[in-house]
Amino acid sequence: MPHSSKPPELYTPKIITVWREGYRWRDLRADAVAGLTVAVVALPLSMGIAIASGVSPERGLATAIVGGFFISLLGGSRFQIGGPAGAFIGLIAGIVERHGYDGLALATLMAGVMMIAAAALRVGGYIRLIPHAVIVGFTAGIAVIIAASQISEVLGLKLGHEPVALLPKLAFLHAALPTVNYSTVGIALVTLSLILAIRMARPTWPAFLIGITVATLAAAVLHADVATVFSRFGAMPRTLPFPAFPEITLAKVIAMFPDAVAIALLGAIESLLSALVADKMSGARHRSNGELGAQGVGNIAATAFGGICVTGTIARTATNVRAGSRGPISGILHSIYLLLFLALAAPLVGLIPLAALAAMLIVVSWTMTEKAELVAILRARNAETVILAATFLLTIFVNLLTGIAAGVAIALVLHVYRRARPA
Repeated sequence: MPHSSKPPELYTPKIITVWREGYRWRDLRADAVAGLTVAVVALPLSMGIAIASGVSPERGLATAIVGGFFISLLGGSRFQIGGPAGAFIGLIAGIVERHGYDGLALATLMAGVMMIAAAALRVGGYIRLIPHAVIVGFTAGIAVIIAASQISEVLGLKLGHEPVALLPKLAFLHAALPTVNYSTVGIALVTLSLILAIRMARPTWPAFLIGITVATLAAAVLHADVATVFSRFGAMPRTLPFPAFPEITLAKVIAMFPDAVAIALLGAIESLLSALVADKMSGARHRSNGELGAQGVGNIAATAFGGICVTGTIARTATNVRAGSRGPISGILHSIYLLLFLALAAPLVGLIPLAALAAMLIVVSWTMTEKAELVAILRARNAETVILAATFLLTIFVNLLTGIAAGVAIALVLHVYRRARPA
């Protein structure tokens, strides 16, 4: 037989590898517990990220359920958990503002196809060549965008249409300060304080869920005048929608192409970084191209069920590893748990104050910033500082794709300069 040019394990899903190793009942029990642990973390995050992105909360849950299922089923990482990610908030909000949800769905669908093509071309291994300063810079920029997007919800401001761009947003928020709702501020502070206190005192407890649950009970008991999921979005559906794809025309494909590239690039970077984190924590080794292809399938599937962009999520993946996961079954079970919650407890979601979800996302924006790395690069005052500053500033004031492109371009020019300079 002729020798295949493709390594046989290049695209093999990790679930097959785990099965070959021998999967027993004790492994299933461990994965059932890990999956439930991750689902408890993913439940409020999925809804909060969707709302912050300018879409309804059920789209976030659909993304975690459908996209997360296929990423675990087909992925090249043993412990990866897929779902909506905070890193996408600014990008999605901008696309929704310009093109509506249909535009976002088409861009996400195109991005999924791009990821599958990149996997077929074995591009996955090259993602890690992106300079570290670029990754730290755009991550810090995204954190600023997330925090800024939650100011109006934390303060309960009565606004018209809030701009997505940072400077117009800040001016708009300043003009609306006289409309501060102090009940909303109180709910946000309760949630924030609880989350931070639990994280310090009991790191293994589900701080997000506890904080949001207590805030929801407090708002209901005190009859607080605060915006809730129900008051903003209406009743949550109990089932996933019937699968459907957005209208596809040549003109729309051309219009959405830059956004699709941005989604594909950010999704690839985020998911493969998450897989690397899981590898470091567990000693496993992921398959970059297999993981990238699974991310593509996950985005296509999430779009079909009314979801948004899906990627590997570092915090949920790390939680999965720490909870004792044995393999991808825990990720599949996490999706099933979320589906059961949607079917059985959807009415309870309507009581959640939006300020509680906003407080949670402010914690997310703080924790996602690589603060030690950021300070180290700035103190060095060398070429990496220039790369980081350019990436950070362009990410928050222009857009993510421009920030990453500029950071990589500056790094490349500096590399060529160093190589060409006489010894």
